[in-house]
Formats: sequence, structure tokens, C-alpha cells
Amino acid sequence: MIPSLYHPIRVIVRKVKPFIRFLKLDTLIPKVGRKLSLSMEQALAFGIFKHQHGIPTKVAVYRQFKPILSCSYKTFVTALNRWSRVAALILMFILKINQKFQHPVKHIDSTIIEVCKFRNRKHHKTMRGLAQLGYSSSGAFFGLKLHLISDLLGKIQSLMITSGNVSDRNKDIVMKLAKNVWGLLIGDAGYVSEKIAKAFNRADRLFMAKPYKNMRVVATKLQGLLYGTRMLIERHFRVLKLFFGLITSVPRSVTGYLGNYFYALLAYQLS
Repeated sequence: MIPSLYHPIRVIVRKVKPFIRFLKLDTLIPKVGRKLSLSMEQALAFGIFKHQHGIPTKVAVYRQFKPILSCSYKTFVTALNRWSRVAALILMFILKINQKFQHPVKHIDSTIIEVCKFRNRKHHKTMRGLAQLGYSSSGAFFGLKLHLISDLLGKIQSLMITSGNVSDRNKDIVMKLAKNVWGLLIGDAGYVSEKIAKAFNRADRLFMAKPYKNMRVVATKLQGLLYGTRMLIERHFRVLKLFFGLITSVPRSVTGYLGNYFYALLAYQLS
């Protein structure tokens, strides 16, 4: 038997409660009606636990904790999906804190989020309208894109989820991501764009994209070193996909898909 103080769910509840109180998110809890079978804190804790331990499905989590749960599986799934918006609010708050202590050197990149296998794209209905056919260096895919900015210390500064057909060099997306970013922002060759550079560059910040191999641009030694650090942002994508269950095709609703992404990102930030 696990001591109550060290129970994994209770540990996570103690982590999320301060955010709920500070942001006054408990005001989202209905004041009338029956008492919730699964509280907001508990639902968040189970959602975060699922991704911190790499558990692929909600039913596996439910079966693991069924002896201490007083609700059905349907209620369990509904609660996790319902309070996933709170997970998104807490995630945004953490990113705001990261922005206050950001390192001057930052990186921008995106990764694909497949919602189903490519061969099943024509039959996929759940995310139809949000997920789109896109192309990456590894080929065509059907799904979404996660756009992300992180600093040299590995702290995520901002993120955005878009349809899979959105280009990396979309000026509006980059400017929204970099709204509160200052210093040096480094991107790969996919971000080569005069429009982005002109819109981003100011007295306190500079955009630098790694040139294509066929571009006649001579990089200085310092620029070469800075371009070499860009691989640090790939670590976030790799860890999110391999260990925190960012990629899934299990949910049967849009809320379930988005909740999976929010819980995965929040679990990663709280680890």
C-alpha cells in the first residue's frame, strides 16, 4: 500500500492546487447540482499522471485506480475531457512565468502531430475540419502542427497548435508566437523569409534563420555556433512524442484529442 502522503495522484494534486487557487479557476466549478464524482484537481491529476507515466489510454488509468474511484468509466472520461481547458490555462500561465525569465537566445520550430495513419485519412471523421493534409521533410501526413519557441536553457516560451497545412514561414503565426519574445530568435531554413525578419526585427530583438545550402551566404563562426544550438528545441518534440504521449489516435471526440495535447504539454512542464 502506498502511503497517502506519497500517493502519485495526491502528489500531483498538491502541484496543481496552487495554480487553481492563484488563477481562481475553482470559479469554473458549478455551484448548483450534484457534487462532482471526480473533482477538478483529481481529474487534472489523473490526466497528468497518464502522460507522465506514458500510459496510452484512459481506460488503463481507470483500471489501475478503480478501487479508489467512486465513478464509472464514462464519468471518468467526461471529467478528464471537461477539465482539460483548465490544464490549458495552467499551461499558459507557466509559459507566462517562463517569459519573465527568458534567456536572450531562443529557437523556433514546429513538429507534426498525426491524428491517424496516413492511409486512414479519408475515413477519419473526428478531427476532420481541424486536421489537414500537410507535408514535412519526412513526407505527407494528416493532422496538426505544434509550433514552439524555447530558450537556450530549455524553457518553453510560447506554443501554438495549428492545422497541418500551415507553413512554418507564416508571418502571422510567427509573430503571435514571438509576441513577448526579445533577444535573438533562431530558426532553421524553413523560416527563411524577409517578411518575418522585417516584422520581427526591432531594437531589442533579431531574427536569424539558417540559410539554405544553395544560398550564397557566408556565416560567421558565431553564427555557425548559434545555428548548432538549434537542435536543442528538437529535444522537446522528441520527449513529448516518445515519453509523454503527445501523438494519439485513440480519442473519439475533438475535446478528447485536444485534452490529450494539453495534458501531455502540462505534464511535461510539471515534470
